[in-house]
Order: sequence, then structure tokens, then C-alpha cells
Amino acid sequence: MFNLIVAGGTRSSRQDTLPASRIFEYTEDWISDAFRANGVVDFARLCNLPTLFMEEGTADEIARLGWLSRVEQVGKELRFHYTFETDVPPITNAQIYELSNDLQIADWEFSRNHWAVKNVDLGCILLKSQFSSVPKPSVFKLSDAPVNPRLISLMMPFGGFDGVHQALRGAIEAAGFECRRADDFWQHAHIMQDIIELICRSHVVVCDLSGKNPNVFYEAGIAHTLGKEVILITQSMDDIPFDLKALRCITYHNNGEGQAKLAADVVNRIATVTEMRHA
Repeated sequence: MFNLIVAGGTRSSRQDTLPASRIFEYTEDWISDAFRANGVVDFARLCNLPTLFMEEGTADEIARLGWLSRVEQVGKELRFHYTFETDVPPITNAQIYELSNDLQIADWEFSRNHWAVKNVDLGCILLKSQFSSVPKPSVFKLSDAPVNPRLISLMMPFGGFDGVHQALRGAIEAAGFECRRADDFWQHAHIMQDIIELICRSHVVVCDLSGKNPNVFYEAGIAHTLGKEVILITQSMDDIPFDLKALRCITYHNNGEGQAKLAADVVNRIATVTEMRHA
């Protein structure tokens, strides 16, 4: 089951209101009866359901998946507080409209503020929709393996970067993460497929753009396209191409002191990314 709340606050306020009379509109009677005893709505149980937050409309309005944290009835209004699921990107009402039959959302629900409860597995339907629209590359195959939340991958030139590699690996593993580079294993006949497998499974991808290595640029582009958190590092900002100039990049000196500082900076960034994901 999931809550469907059509209101105005899908932007940033984290709270909104609805007329109390509009709860359980477009909801089957047996469902509303299950969440209401002696005329009193069990908001605590409703807060345990995933919630689809929408604005009115069937075009490019933003819809978000999230959770209710608290609901209060103030006079004739319901005041609800909520958080968005940060790992699920925003989707448009147009995309929801295409899934409306599967989600049991009637056409007129897109034009009226209300709170409904649907007897549908929201996550399963959204997941199927996501995978049906994922591009299928012809040059390599995307991995079906789940993301390892402790895995950090390194994309860098192999020659002349042993000191950088060892410094990063030592610091990352000391922080409790697993650190891998494509030459650490051999699973597929083509090394590119091993690299794709590593990127797909990684929590964070570190890309060293020093020397304008085309392989690393290619791997960074793949990681960005797959929505990975990418940490860019370089020995010189002159090696950063125009398309990446707007992104933050950690610079370092390729000596013992510089490598140690680089490792600390990268670990700090990984810690920040990890905290943000769990917030």
C-alpha cells in the first residue's frame, strides 16, 4: 500500500496542509475502514506507508517519493510533515500519469488536492518503470549486482601512479571502506567489462584526471551517467576539460606529503557523501 497526497508542497517546505474532509478520497472502503477506528484516523499507521507526493496536473509538475513523519489535525485542516527519499530522483506527473492504471490513480485525481491510500506496491511499479527505460549499451553490459555501500573504486592511469594508488587505498581502507581498482581482479575476458562492473557496484568513484588520460575521462563519464558520486582529483587544473571545469576537483602534489593530504581530503569527502546518503 501507499499514500497518495496531491497538494502543493512538493518543493522544499517539508510540510503542507489539506482539508481534513479530503482524507481517504478515491480510497476503497475496506482500506479506509482499516485505518480508521470509531471515526478516528490512525495517522501513526499511515506514516508507516511510503507516500507519493504530487502537485495537481498531468504535465511537468514534480512528484516525489517520501515518508510522512507527523500528521496533526488543526481545526478543519490536516497538517502533515514529511521527508523525501533522497535516493529516489524526482519524477514528473506526466510519468505518473503513464503509470496511473498500475497505480490505481483515476484521471480526476490529478486535478484535485486529496489524500488517498492505494492497495498497490508503489516501489515495485516505479522500479519496473525505471528499468524499462534504462538505456541498454551495446558496447558493454551494465551490471545487475547491487551497490556495495562500502566499495570505493579508483579510476586512474596505471603507469606512474603507484604512490597515489597506495596512499588512497591505505587511507580509504583504514576508514573502513573497501578500495578496488580494475587491475585488482579479472572476471571478464574484456577489461572494459570489469571496469563497468566495478563502477556499477561502487558507492563512490574516484577519478584521477592527471595527464588528460582518455581512459579515465571515459570512465568518469560513465560514472556520471550512472548517477554515481564521483570525486575528481588532479595534479593540475590545466588537465581538466571545459565540460568538467564547473565541478569541484581536489588538486594534489605528487610527492609523499601531497599524496598524504590527497588521501585525507578524499576520505573526508567520502565520509561527507556517506553521511548525506544516510541523512
